[in-house]
Amino acid sequence: MKKGKLYLTALCLMQFMLAQSQTNLQNNGIFYISGGSDIVYINGAFTNAATASLTNNGNLHVRQDLTNNQAGMAAGTGTLYLNGSIAQILGGTQTFRTNHLNTNNSSGIALNINLSVAGLHTFANGIITTSATPNYLVYEAGSSYTGATDSRHVNGWVKKIGSSNFTFPVGNGTYLRDVSLSNLSASSEFNCKHNLVTPNTTNVAAPILLVDNFEYWDIPRVSGGTAQVTMNWDNSKISFPNYVLSEIRTVNYATGLWNDRGGSASGDVTTTGVITSNIVSDFGLYTFGSMNWTVPVRFLHFTAQRRQNYTQLDWSISRDVEADRFEVERSDDAVNFRKIGTVAATGGQPKYQYNDHIPLAGKAWYRIRSIDKFNKPSYSSIALVSESGNGEEKLYIVNNPVHQFIYVAATGRFAGNYEYQLFNAAGQLMQKGSISILGGFASIPLSNAVAPGVYIVDLQNKQHRLSQKLVVR
Repeated sequence: MKKGKLYLTALCLMQFMLAQSQTNLQNNGIFYISGGSDIVYINGAFTNAATASLTNNGNLHVRQDLTNNQAGMAAGTGTLYLNGSIAQILGGTQTFRTNHLNTNNSSGIALNINLSVAGLHTFANGIITTSATPNYLVYEAGSSYTGATDSRHVNGWVKKIGSSNFTFPVGNGTYLRDVSLSNLSASSEFNCKHNLVTPNTTNVAAPILLVDNFEYWDIPRVSGGTAQVTMNWDNSKISFPNYVLSEIRTVNYATGLWNDRGGSASGDVTTTGVITSNIVSDFGLYTFGSMNWTVPVRFLHFTAQRRQNYTQLDWSISRDVEADRFEVERSDDAVNFRKIGTVAATGGQPKYQYNDHIPLAGKAWYRIRSIDKFNKPSYSSIALVSESGNGEEKLYIVNNPVHQFIYVAATGRFAGNYEYQLFNAAGQLMQKGSISILGGFASIPLSNAVAPGVYIVDLQNKQHRLSQKLVVR
């Protein structure tokens, strides 16, 4: 009884002191939060020493870094809140265990140790990034989560223990790209991480002919039995190949080859879709494959020229064996295009033309949308014309704010080859490369490392230079 009073007194004193300051706290002894109505706010950093004993049966709020060196820590029955306003780091030498978890930090949370959840994890705000060691956000048997979105997920490794179906809340820090396991044959331990740029895509085993090179999931099994893998694609987030839907299969990299793991895809390859594998016993790298060797129409050239009362569009293709028609699209902002005409494809004819007899005043952007026999589209480059005929010569950014692409226009003497660099607000170089702006218009695809925010783009060659602030959304 005397001992219990000591804990309560210490807890109340600690609660008062921490609520009034941003003092860091180190626990070297017994730290016991006794019940669901008890709340402890640590407005600074919190260190739980190797000699400590922490039990959280209430509500523990940590606003800055958390370090844990206590081995064999109990999860308790309470909730850990990581709700700082600056980036938080979890470090130390031992796994930090909690029953419930609430992550609410728009600046992000970095895991340099394992963080184990036994109950419910609520994604309230911010990205959780795990170290390359690797360390894991661990979901114990019976645990779950809610609230994962593009702005709230795990950029790195997630571990799941148990036999229940589970969807891994993984992504690339910009987009949630979750993947699921179902119909587990036994209690198992699986790890999962989403990755960009699929390796060894030409190493395929029959009947697979093509492998998605844009993204893949690494799903190693630590222990357990068989399961089914469900993957999804979303063309608005990560590009997806122009496969024939009925030919899409789940593929897994094993013995140096991408192997067919079955499944029947549903959805639309131009937007979103999903596929679930057969029951599999091989795990590791997973992505999408195709059993059909499809080659979309390739545009050799596309030009748009302003005539006296119309705009003349000319294009040529490398092959039109599978082409059904060409849809001519026009835009007044280089972002939103609408169809203004259709040209039928003629087998054996490589060159086509279309005249826009109701041209826009001012600037207009054109592109050709080719539709093949399977009703799948492919696109030409974008051509810019000035319908006003004012002879203006400029180098400028077309779209601002930007999303996925920076569109650059160069007319007259400004046309040419340019080197570009993209810097974030802190002056760090985020992306660089070269572009050729010979037809009046070119695009710079943004890498996945370019998160929403303010940037400076710098384009230059020996004659010209443009430096401009951009907002990426």
